[in-house]
Amino acid sequence: MRYNEISNKEIVNISNGKRLGLLGQTDLEIDEDTGQIKSFVLPNYKWFGLKKEGEVAKIHWNSIRKIGEDMIMIESD
Repeated sequence: MRYNEISNKEIVNISNGKRLGLLGQTDLEIDEDTGQIKSFVLPNYKWFGLKKEGEVAKIHWNSIRKIGEDMIMIESD
């Protein structure tokens, strides 16, 4: 699967139904030895899109449960 095939998909936590953002608004953490994606790094936002400086959330690759046509479903606490 190519990155452009999964970019701009909504990331949703199936544990609580919370929308976490769009994949296109993330950074990737990549294992330098294998080249595999370790996690997505999402910025945290306050209401009205104002960014909280320095705060991020990581979604580990093994948390992904399903990549659908419109969204990526993860399971996380």
